[in-house]
Amino acid sequence: MSRRLAEVARKVGVSEATVSRVLNEKPGVSIATRQAVLSALDVLGYERPTKLRGERARLVGLVLPELQNPIFPAFAEIIGGALAQNGYTPVLCTQTAGGITEADYVELLLQQQVSGVIFVGGAYMQQGGSHEHYRRLRDLNLPTVLVNAPIDDFGFATVSCDDTAAIDQAFAHLTELGHTRIGLLLGPRDHVPSQRKLAAAQRAMARTGGHLDDDHVAHSLYSLEAGQAGATRLLRSGVTAIVCASDPMALGAIRAVRRAGKNVPGDVSIIGFDDSALMSCIEPPLTTIRQPIEHMGRMIMELLIRQIKGDSASTEEFFFEPELVVRASTSRPHTWN
Repeated sequence: MSRRLAEVARKVGVSEATVSRVLNEKPGVSIATRQAVLSALDVLGYERPTKLRGERARLVGLVLPELQNPIFPAFAEIIGGALAQNGYTPVLCTQTAGGITEADYVELLLQQQVSGVIFVGGAYMQQGGSHEHYRRLRDLNLPTVLVNAPIDDFGFATVSCDDTAAIDQAFAHLTELGHTRIGLLLGPRDHVPSQRKLAAAQRAMARTGGHLDDDHVAHSLYSLEAGQAGATRLLRSGVTAIVCASDPMALGAIRAVRRAGKNVPGDVSIIGFDDSALMSCIEPPLTTIRQPIEHMGRMIMELLIRQIKGDSASTEEFFFEPELVVRASTSRPHTWN
């Protein structure tokens, strides 16, 4: 017990006597300090006293698929800061290949009696993925917000970047430059945002009187290496431009173009997605679609806090308009130069 008191006291910056008063429900401790002590117990992995376990911890699970893609740390920074400003502590849950699963994380978060959960990417984005742990959250009525894809019939609040608007902007830019053979590098086939991007690209090509050929579409994982492999397949079909579903995939596409003895943008134009950190510093600086993560983050917090306060969860999907950031990785097709 003394070790636990000392560790919690150091974490919060109070005396061991103050921690003891909180654990024994004694008077003389402010509400803010009491909440800080209880949150420290949760963060440090200590069980609350039985009489305090019925209370929700001021913790919010923030579940991310990975941290290698710079967009996810960016989301974590925005959301984590907003949680702290509202008096909540984020519990970061990051999946790794062969490691703890998303469903396992949900069980751990429930054991910690979190006040809510935010998912930024996950199994809910894949139609073929397991959704049982989401059903558990719904049945428990735990405040939950999803980012960038909904789950049909589950009724979770959802905040999304508008994939249709993103593709419309990218294809309009490339069409104005004179490209007609445009390739699309997407995530897995059952990935909802990728399905939305594909449908939007097909409509965009139809508006110009063209058609998106099957060999102008490649599906891969969201990594540089997978992007390189997918882009290599697209280059064989003769595309002069590639629109990618993430910035790491776009970096892989640039590598594929160079390995093929060509250059960007002289031979092939490349557009990314996210406007991740440092995309303006690569060579050539990447033309990309910027997700409005700050605006999305504010809406995520608003929807979560409303639920925590007892308001009914919104079942609508809120779409945020992205922005095309034109840099040096796109130009007119080679025949125009």
